[in-house]
Amino acid sequence: MFSYRHAFHAGNHADVLKHFVLVQLLQYMNQKDTAYSYIDTHAGAGVYALDGNFASKNAEYETGIGPLWERTDLPPALAEYVDLIKAMNPSGKMRYYPGSPYCADQVAREQDRLRLYELHPADSKILTDNFRKLDEHKAAQGIRSSVRGKRVLVTRGDGFHELKGLLPPPSRRGVVLCDPPYEDKQDYRKVVDMLNDATKRFPAGTYAIWYPILQRIEARNFAERMKHIKGTEWLNVTLTIRTPGPDGFGGLHSSGMFIVNPPFTLEATLKEVMPYLVEVLGEDTGASFVLETGNAATAPRAASLQQAENNPRGGLRAPVSPRAIGPGGSLRGNNAPAPRGSLRTSSRPGTPGAGTGTGRPGSPGASYTRPAGAKPVAKLGTDGPRTGVPRNTKPRRP
Repeated sequence: MFSYRHAFHAGNHADVLKHFVLVQLLQYMNQKDTAYSYIDTHAGAGVYALDGNFASKNAEYETGIGPLWERTDLPPALAEYVDLIKAMNPSGKMRYYPGSPYCADQVAREQDRLRLYELHPADSKILTDNFRKLDEHKAAQGIRSSVRGKRVLVTRGDGFHELKGLLPPPSRRGVVLCDPPYEDKQDYRKVVDMLNDATKRFPAGTYAIWYPILQRIEARNFAERMKHIKGTEWLNVTLTIRTPGPDGFGGLHSSGMFIVNPPFTLEATLKEVMPYLVEVLGEDTGASFVLETGNAATAPRAASLQQAENNPRGGLRAPVSPRAIGPGGSLRGNNAPAPRGSLRTSSRPGTPGAGTGTGRPGSPGASYTRPAGAKPVAKLGTDGPRTGVPRNTKPRRP
């Protein structure tokens, strides 16, 4: 039950996708003065030492934050996320990586509330100690809160169960992040059950679900089950960095973020950033991303995106007019029919056959290519031993 430790995976490509999207969600919430609650059902330890024994064992950060660390051509939205990571590494050396609680603490404002749940006894204690040290550091600098109540509460408990007592939050504004380890296949069912219950208790809430893309049947059907939760508008984005092995081994190759009631700005941001992540983090021609939106009452929009080898012009296609939609709402053409209302593509931008179109990454008809003169991304190594230190369908407005 307590075998999973996220420290082994800290900073990998799945963390990049998850935490980048989380930062975007919270920054959108910050646009309105009214306070909100951030609820993390599986918070982890909060901060991870990349040169510690756990993270350095497989060095999974080399598939994620590592290749982004020294880049000077980051899209602005992605640069904000990377800058947050660099702020906790003032020496300039990549030693620490924040979990979602620390990301939320840095982005959320003084009036916002963080409610963090972690069931693992060791990680729960580390998380509590980390926030206690942050409070002590602020107190030593003479920083005092101007709002009443405890801003951050860490609880050792089952986030699936505890969430029920927190919804709706007092301010009727909130973001819930749920990213269980999925080692137990029952986690897939628990997430869907949680969403069904939570969206009834708090229909206006924003819910962010991280999930791995694996060969097990529960994982393959997972996103489709969430798309049919009643009364919800959703956005689904996935990132694949390499072709999955035929036997299912070789480490995590793909993950996704499923957002219920997403900000209306998020889709455009992802159209710009996801091609860049595929280019920089992709390890072979199987690297790709999927971006689709819809609601439970309709099929995914025909303007949904995926990245494609079937597109002779390469890059991202422009939105499809209603006339291009075939019977039942599915797009006809190319090879096998795409999921209802979505464009299907699969090649990395800039690969042979993907075209040489220019333009901002994510713009219709443009493909992303490596800037002229840019050097290939270097893999980070371990030079000797290191020492560890511990919607309804209308756009939502803030």
